Amino acid sequence: MNAAQQPTLMRIPMRTLSRQTRYALEGVDDILVYKVAMTTRFRGVTRREGLLLHGHAGWGEAAPFWNYDDLESSRWLAAALESARRFPPVPRRKFVPVNVTIPVISPEEAYERVKASGGCATAKIKVAEPGVSVGRDCARIAAVADALRETVGGQAMIRLDANGAWEVDQAREAIPAMAAAAGVVPIEYVEQPCLTVDELAQVRRSVDVPIAADESIRRAEDPLEVARKEAADVVIIKVAPLGGVRAALKVARKSGLGVVVSSALETSVGLSVGVAAAAAVPGIPRAAGLATASLLVADVTTPLVPGRGRRPRTAWGEPRWTCRPRRRRPGAPARRRRRPSPPGRRR
Repeated sequence: MNAAQQPTLMRIPMRTLSRQTRYALEGVDDILVYKVAMTTRFRGVTRREGLLLHGHAGWGEAAPFWNYDDLESSRWLAAALESARRFPPVPRRKFVPVNVTIPVISPEEAYERVKASGGCATAKIKVAEPGVSVGRDCARIAAVADALRETVGGQAMIRLDANGAWEVDQAREAIPAMAAAAGVVPIEYVEQPCLTVDELAQVRRSVDVPIAADESIRRAEDPLEVARKEAADVVIIKVAPLGGVRAALKVARKSGLGVVVSSALETSVGLSVGVAAAAAVPGIPRAAGLATASLLVADVTTPLVPGRGRRPRTAWGEPRWTCRPRRRRPGAPARRRRRPSPPGRRR
């Protein structure tokens, strides 16, 4: 790791904030600013920057991307404040299955990434990157399929994520070709093949592969439009862009569709909140897109790394790895706790 890749973590003294800002951050007693490089360019992003907020319930993370407007960014802040102020909903399961994420890398690197994923049975592959042909994407898909078959056999599943890059006709041509490249490994769904909800509906009626909605959920004024127009089979739920765990779970419940909880390239502080959400989703769990700590050169705390293709549920916003968090009984008075050390610093 060279000097430019070294993560930075800086505290903002609460006393330096204006009265109006302190009022907006009521319940927060510590603020840290971080900057962490990515291991590889990911959808144009080479580093992640954000805030870590601490309150009586633990740590929260707000890291909206720089191209987001004030309204979108405010939801990320709301999610961080919820994590700092409120404990998580009651979990329905002890472990959360996760997928391995494959960025735009060579087929050989993709193969090795699956092999080193800790037993993940599902792989999410980024496709339709500008300048990358369908043929190159298909070669990467075939390599991932080979690695999955060798690792988990008949449990293997592949997801494709186009981030809205295709026009409808392009999606109709590319999806069958990519499904063929995967061979006997089924394509669980194609995530956001086109940008608009109407385009998603057109593609869904044209192909045999299920469609998932991501940007049409997390960046939409009306995240339930997808369900009403029958434009997708699965909704991708990302906690921070939707304003917190409870808001995300509400969208998931009202959609009536299959649910996959995924990350938004957060550090392990934000990932722990995603795990809390995935642990609270009702029904049979789908592999969550929460094994993304490996996309960062370093982390602000102990990285959340899956074992046997799953993660144990973690304490709400807690920067330390916790498999069995203690919980306050409903109705019991709040108990004062010693404030944990900032992420990345040991007591």
